[in-house]
Amino acid sequence: MESNKLILYQVFTRLYGNRNTTRKENGTIAENGCGKMNDFTPSALKKIREMGVSHIWYTGIIRHATQTDYSSYGIPKNHPAIVKGRAGSPYAITDYYDVDPDLAVDVNKRMQEFEQLIERTHKAGMKVIIDFVPNHVARQYHSICKPEGVKDLGEEDNPQLGFDPQNNFYYCPGQRFTPYFDLYHGEKDPYEEEPAKATGNDCFHNAPGMNDWYETVKLNYGLDYYAGRIGHFNPIPNTWGKMTDILLFWARKGVDGFRCDMAEMVPADFWQWATDKVKFAYPGIIFVGEVYDPSQYRTYIGAGFDYLYDKVGMYDTLREVMRGNLSTQAITGAWQQTDDIRNHMLYFLENHDEQRIASSFFAGDARKGIPALAVSALLQQNPLMIYAGQEFGEKGMDKEGFSGHDGRTTIFDYWSVDTLVRAATRKLTKDEKALKEIYNKLCQIAITEKAVIEGVSFDLMYVNGQYHHQYAFLRKAGSETLLVVANFEDLPATMDVTIPAHAFDYLNLKEKKNVSAIDLMSGRQLKRQLHRDCYVSVDVEPLGVVVLKFKA
Repeated sequence: MESNKLILYQVFTRLYGNRNTTRKENGTIAENGCGKMNDFTPSALKKIREMGVSHIWYTGIIRHATQTDYSSYGIPKNHPAIVKGRAGSPYAITDYYDVDPDLAVDVNKRMQEFEQLIERTHKAGMKVIIDFVPNHVARQYHSICKPEGVKDLGEEDNPQLGFDPQNNFYYCPGQRFTPYFDLYHGEKDPYEEEPAKATGNDCFHNAPGMNDWYETVKLNYGLDYYAGRIGHFNPIPNTWGKMTDILLFWARKGVDGFRCDMAEMVPADFWQWATDKVKFAYPGIIFVGEVYDPSQYRTYIGAGFDYLYDKVGMYDTLREVMRGNLSTQAITGAWQQTDDIRNHMLYFLENHDEQRIASSFFAGDARKGIPALAVSALLQQNPLMIYAGQEFGEKGMDKEGFSGHDGRTTIFDYWSVDTLVRAATRKLTKDEKALKEIYNKLCQIAITEKAVIEGVSFDLMYVNGQYHHQYAFLRKAGSETLLVVANFEDLPATMDVTIPAHAFDYLNLKEKKNVSAIDLMSGRQLKRQLHRDCYVSVDVEPLGVVVLKFKA
């Protein structure tokens, strides 16, 4: 069956294939090594595909600010005072038309190596997503790879104006950039910027603080922040055309979608304009938006986004359920908040911004993510995202350098990921292999079972209010029905799941005395009674999942 259930696999490209285990804090690329695009071999891609992955999000492809010197290749050197970490943040773009040289075996052929990566990924049966970072760029943005005739960002700006609809940046006229930090940072000459540009996190003065995105400058889409966010969209702002051209450039390379960083910090009017143009030229392309304000969800979906992060709803709820701070009953409220746009919500348990489930800062045990994964993968038809290493129980408890001891996998430093190294070298523990097998099973159920791919969902918790550590729901398509029970407790449980008369009517279920069912997780066969307002007894292992499939 051709599945339309999307499973996105996020890989931090420079970490994924790195087998160097030196892991020196603040280490250079020579000391700690760096993964390459060529590490995604056909066999590596095949393994990812076998998990049920439909799309790979290669994080950090476009060239960004770094402390590594590539000036011998004609790539401008970045001043280290305005680079976070040795490797630098992939969200401080220095050239929208270039590929990060760290990722190339042959730096001079970096774009060609990326094109070959796209080709290999497509041959493996998956689609390619890359980051589009629309809200801000590195302070020393300068494109050396822009197509002929393209004007660089800021090239035609009038920096004497704090705001002008046709400027690409916002300025602080007459003011020098004077942030909190040492502008020398070990260099002979200081970093100089005058007039100062506004900082990426809407910091419209010349002195950003340590917690600001000081390494970036905000792009101007025609919103006058100095006058209270008044929009000047007629005529079309210069930035709109430049950024849409960048999207089209990567679409021509064969990219199948964009994960759009901090999409809600860019006006929806731009997205409507840009996505219309890109989708007209490339109808199959998808846009995934990082939007955290639920009151803006429907606006950005209307502006062309196919999927939005369900962060403050489903992720935050599942996180607290896993940590034992919320009842499983809260999951019902989480999906109900976005029920009218449910197919547009991207569920996830980890990504590069969030703490690892197995870290001491989150749940302390990767197995606690299993019931949450079952809910995320099977509750609706919407997409699921998995972050590389999650399936092995990566802890993220390293102190890498700029990224400290915080339960996250670094995006700023040269490093290697423990579980990914051991997975590649066949040194996983028994528990890690078992976890990976569960991930495989749940993802395969999600992409092969008709009831998940195209079926309707029925939440059973409103008639099972006595349960606060288990969660149960039905999925049904045609005569195929799934009863899913997820146990968030580290103890075995027997859940007597009441199935109300309304479920029978809504799903067109038929009452039966002896229903033959199979648990798709364990392969166990069993028989159960199926009657209105009666219960089905289900035994679930600690932190386990039962997916009973039957015909009714």
